[in-house]
Amino acid sequence: METNLTALLATAASIGFIHTVLGPDHYLPFIVMSRSKRWSITRTTLITVACGVGHVLGSIVLGLLGISLGLALSRLEMFESIRGDIAAWLLMIFGLLYMLWGLRHAFKNRPHTHNHLHVGGTEHEHFHHHDDDHGHIHQVKGRKLFSPWALFIIFVFGPCESLVPLLMYPAASGSTAGLLLVTLVFALATIGTMLVIVLMSRFGLSLVPTRKLERFTHAIAGFTILLCGVSIQFLGL
Repeated sequence: METNLTALLATAASIGFIHTVLGPDHYLPFIVMSRSKRWSITRTTLITVACGVGHVLGSIVLGLLGISLGLALSRLEMFESIRGDIAAWLLMIFGLLYMLWGLRHAFKNRPHTHNHLHVGGTEHEHFHHHDDDHGHIHQVKGRKLFSPWALFIIFVFGPCESLVPLLMYPAASGSTAGLLLVTLVFALATIGTMLVIVLMSRFGLSLVPTRKLERFTHAIAGFTILLCGVSIQFLGL
């Protein structure tokens, strides 16, 4: 029994790590939004962990509910598939709207010149642009629509398909401790991997000079999130 549980825990950790790495939707949205919205390390960490918890918790609740009701694995997997479709479409809609808003924001605040006339007739041109560093709040309308709460809701819908079968094995043997341990190990592996990838990528991006693309960061973030949704729905990632 202990040997089986050890093997199951190792499997849970491995699957949690692998399914996160192979699923760009687990980390790309946080990387690009952290960059575009200039989140601090602390804020990025909190948002990533919160969405990771919501992501795993949704499948845990469904799995435990299915087990308690005696539902077949095929039925649970069907529910997870439906949730996956909903999450993918929500991610695509979110990304598309964010990209369009980002493009509007970028072109509205494109660099331009002002002519200044001084006393004595001296005139000169002043070249500048309005970006988020010194823009007023009313200059960035619509920003709250693309808040971390939107990502959290999407991630709650996003299923961990591989978790449900893992839960079935200890549940079938009547091991409550095994059920809790498998759930915990899978959750820690998934959320930990998400966080490591997000923070390492965020640090890497901070070393890349992107000043010329600065006003397009929102649009680029939206396009990236849109691609994540497309990759899930149509490429099976």
